[in-house]
Amino acid sequence: MITFLHGKLVEALPTQVTVNVNGVGYEALIPLSSYDKLPAPGQEVKLLTHLVVREDAHTLYGFMSTAERDLFRLLINAVSGIGPKIALNVLSGMNVAAFRGAVAKGDLKSLSQISGVGKKMAERIVVELKDKIGAAGAWEAASAQRALSPEDQKVNDAVLALMALGFKQVEAHDSVRKVQSSLGAQATVEDLVRACLKKGA
Repeated sequence: MITFLHGKLVEALPTQVTVNVNGVGYEALIPLSSYDKLPAPGQEVKLLTHLVVREDAHTLYGFMSTAERDLFRLLINAVSGIGPKIALNVLSGMNVAAFRGAVAKGDLKSLSQISGVGKKMAERIVVELKDKIGAAGAWEAASAQRALSPEDQKVNDAVLALMALGFKQVEAHDSVRKVQSSLGAQATVEDLVRACLKKGA
């Protein structure tokens, strides 16, 4: 399994890139969200990848962030009827936080406007991903809509981590705020999460 490419960006198009890794040129299909984050051709790039092997082709998909690759994998593995092509369309049509928020809120209108995703598929996405994205997705989307200070960003990341571990949003937020006031501003996200888990909030 090829998990990432680290080399020189040779060519960048909105839908695909070529990366030279030690003299071997790798072509990877990418979403628009990753294209926007690419360096200029000729510069070094690290591209996270997902390899799809079929009888007639080995296709490499590339992503500039872990969140994009995670969402791509979630879509192709958890939603029936979604293959790599539509998963790329989803990432090209909506950023990860907005997508998670749309699923959490059941926003079929926004989802069905993505190329290749009709009303029926939007419904399937919401039904099959709501439990996996749930409240954390709504919280993340709401946070993404307002600019956060570094301090608030830490709190936000810690709350998301606790929600992923099964905490309810309100209790996660209260717990993080309490431990942050006792640990102080220098506490990292990891420190905050650890302290909350120790307290068993």
